[in-house]
Amino acid sequence: MPPDLPIPANKRGKIAPVKLAHVVLRTGDAKRLVQWYRTVLEAETALANGLQHFLTYDEEHHRIAIAQLPGVDHAPDRVTTGLEHFAFTYASADDLFATYERLKRESITPYWTINHGPTLSMYYRDPDGNQVELQIDLFDTVEATNAWFAQSDFAMNPIGVKFDPDDLIQRYRSGEAPERLFSRPIIDASRVVSQFL
Repeated sequence: MPPDLPIPANKRGKIAPVKLAHVVLRTGDAKRLVQWYRTVLEAETALANGLQHFLTYDEEHHRIAIAQLPGVDHAPDRVTTGLEHFAFTYASADDLFATYERLKRESITPYWTINHGPTLSMYYRDPDGNQVELQIDLFDTVEATNAWFAQSDFAMNPIGVKFDPDDLIQRYRSGEAPERLFSRPIIDASRVVSQFL
């Protein structure tokens, strides 16, 4: 059984950030990257000059900053230390599915769709190869998520189970119960690693 979540810093009398403000990406092709994030996140440009672009989709003045730098090495396939991915959570399955369909019409498709158990997630690569997760939470509370961890096969399969987004969306819109539809299937231990290779 996983431990309960740690006590937040402010409840321990510590000073900590109140939110994650933004992510900054460097690129050699800002125009292409800016257009991708504007499309994917329905973002607007809050500020742009020759060096940087600030993009926002909510009340924050910028959530994504893109810095145009000369001589940036474009090597998205190189395995190295650094950022694995960053994620954006949608309010509902309807919002996530509508976003998937809108992006698909723009020829932007996920390279990986996975039911992690606590989240239903679609992973995309931006034009520079950065990985972006679009997701929904499958539980309404931390307590419900912890209860799922306690009874699930998470120790044997900490990644999740792949899903076909078109099939899942069709079943969802046909009225299949979300509790059944979004419940992560338990798969045979021998298939856990092979499904991610």
